[in-house]
Amino acid sequence: MSRTAPRICPLCEATCGLTLTIGDRGEVTAARGDRDDVFSRGYICPKGVSFGQVDSDPDRLPGPLLRRPGTPPGRPAAPAGWDEAFGAVSAALRPLIERHGPDAVGVVLGNPNVHTVAGALYPPVLLRTLGTRNLFTASTVDQMPKHVSCGLLFGDPLAIPVPDLDRTDHLLLIGANPLASNGSLCTAPDFPGRLRALRRRGGRLTVVDPRRTRTARLADRHVAIRPGTDALLLAALVQVLFAEDLVRPGPSAAHLTGLDTLRTALAGYTPEAVAPACEVTPEEIRAMARELAAAPAAAVYGRVGASTVEFGTLTNWLVDVANVLTGNLDRPGGAMFPLSATAPAPRPAGPGKGFALGRWRSRAGGHPEVKGEFPLAALAEEIDTPGEDRIRALIVIGANPVLSAPDGDRLDRALAGLEFMVSVDPYLNETSRHAHVVLPPPPPSRSPHFDFALNALAVRNQVRYTRPAVPPEPGRPAESEILARLVLCAGGTPDAGPETVDATVTDGLLRKAAADPHSPVHGRNPADLAARLTGQDGAERRLDAMLRLGPYGDGFGARPDGLSLRRVLDHPHGIDLGPLTPRLPEVLRTRSGRIELCPEPVMRDLERLRRSRDRRPDGLVLVGRRHLRSNNSWLHNVPALRGGTNRCTLQIHPRDAARLGLADGAAARVEGAGGQLRVPVEITDAVRPGVVSLPHGWGHDRPGTRLTVAAAEPGVNVNQLLDGTLRDPLAGTAVLNAFPVRVGPLPAS
Repeated sequence: MSRTAPRICPLCEATCGLTLTIGDRGEVTAARGDRDDVFSRGYICPKGVSFGQVDSDPDRLPGPLLRRPGTPPGRPAAPAGWDEAFGAVSAALRPLIERHGPDAVGVVLGNPNVHTVAGALYPPVLLRTLGTRNLFTASTVDQMPKHVSCGLLFGDPLAIPVPDLDRTDHLLLIGANPLASNGSLCTAPDFPGRLRALRRRGGRLTVVDPRRTRTARLADRHVAIRPGTDALLLAALVQVLFAEDLVRPGPSAAHLTGLDTLRTALAGYTPEAVAPACEVTPEEIRAMARELAAAPAAAVYGRVGASTVEFGTLTNWLVDVANVLTGNLDRPGGAMFPLSATAPAPRPAGPGKGFALGRWRSRAGGHPEVKGEFPLAALAEEIDTPGEDRIRALIVIGANPVLSAPDGDRLDRALAGLEFMVSVDPYLNETSRHAHVVLPPPPPSRSPHFDFALNALAVRNQVRYTRPAVPPEPGRPAESEILARLVLCAGGTPDAGPETVDATVTDGLLRKAAADPHSPVHGRNPADLAARLTGQDGAERRLDAMLRLGPYGDGFGARPDGLSLRRVLDHPHGIDLGPLTPRLPEVLRTRSGRIELCPEPVMRDLERLRRSRDRRPDGLVLVGRRHLRSNNSWLHNVPALRGGTNRCTLQIHPRDAARLGLADGAAARVEGAGGQLRVPVEITDAVRPGVVSLPHGWGHDRPGTRLTVAAAEPGVNVNQLLDGTLRDPLAGTAVLNAFPVRVGPLPAS
């Protein structure tokens, strides 16, 4: 007999609540929006509807794979038992560290980690245990410029303001297409509905994008900018605010430093000076600035198209500078700082440690670390550049860098030469096919869900947790156990129980809280606190501790009406914690204790931006694109999410197609610094002249994978057009948008 169960959708950043229908055999037979969910209120997108197909994909690995000693090169790993697989990890990993040091091991984390409980809780413990500095994550092919700009402005790279969508009167979107992506670095179920509500209440939507996206078609004003010039446009917008005496910081003025320096630094970026480069008229730039300043409440929001470009950090810095100068930072309807239920409890305002770049550098390329990471684009060189201290082993968790990083062909070859590689992944994909050990986590229906990272970016404060909708399979470990056992293998104690990892972390958390004079449990016995924790396993006990010590927590009895795991479980559709509220100056952790408008690294980089005003592209530039039924390379193996407009095509304007002799549906050759691709043409006036567009995450044609649906229509890997040398120098982020390409026809086969 079928039943229903609540589940938070793990397939994008919107975190919508689902109601799953579970069949007699434990299979998910249907998924619909949870109308009682306190955050999403029943909204669901095609990805959520496909939850059952994602969950039961026959290509999901049912158990570990192991490449046993003596396996010929090129032969796939074979099925193995869990103990045998972890035995192989233990036998290879710790001895390698003892021979060559901790930096001989690299760790790669993909964005699926922010969508699971285990992915949030255990990688930090693994990194501390390994002691390696060789960390690479999806951040440096995505949002790292936002972390850097917020770190420099506010002192904390995780203090990211989000647009208060439900109360704003004016929204300026730059390089974002939330009607396709559902939002990113802005957790907002039904982002499309929220934008339409903005329009209905008389608000204004401006979209800056070289493509006429679904979001741009909804806008009051669509600015079809030349790709890669967003920083110039925003610099001119800010210059207009100063020149026309429109700067009104409001209450945040008491927390600012550098206002006069900023005025001087941007004085030369007049609309007339940047208009030729942006291909936006001075009149339109001035109109955008005046509209932003005149709105009762407004927010500027930039995303992937504003980050994965040459001046990504400057663009993201200017996004928040514009919010500050118009008085829209940290006020209702502006750009505000969420407060997650598992965040540390607010502390007294005052100077902090600040944020520093380049505390150490990579071995081969000398790239500065950023937020403890090296650029993902530099991973291959750290493996294949000779030297005793090269990366010899790799732990990859929920990542597919062969497709997501530039020059996947070089990385493909580098991975094949590793002494050891372990991959935590449900699929044998383009990256995990190289692993000596593959450890597949259970499907999402059999896993718990809590949004540790994404709740810190939510447009409304709330808390929700769902336990597994379907009981775990006998003998198959949860993802938390898999990652805990990896920690033990890395630490040389593989025979210890995985529960010891959670116990150690929890003990450390409670001891720190008990010693903190600002904590609600200051002076209490950590052992007594630990005895009061609830939960079915170590991960739940850790969650209970974080909730109880958090800003809304019960403080282990100090606030009886506060949050705990038990209280959250009593509310299966979530607990609404209210709208975003002003949080300045408590969020500031700069050395000055103020918003530092003109951090030195940004001021130095402005000269590079100034020089870019005189550059003009000789040919076409390429931008990526998102689709509502896709999420990087994750979902191309799900039949319900393939076909229609979710295709790997080269979009090109009719004028450019005619000039180059390209026909709709025919094959074109696309060349970049890293290689060339053959791709079908899609002629459309949705992309502006001078620009072509290819989606990200395709290229499922490498041998040795088990992605049946994806391989049937593999598409091409757009990142193979890049050789990995183009990066934002401040964030280390690969330039995946607005890079030059050469396009021409191919003879019909």
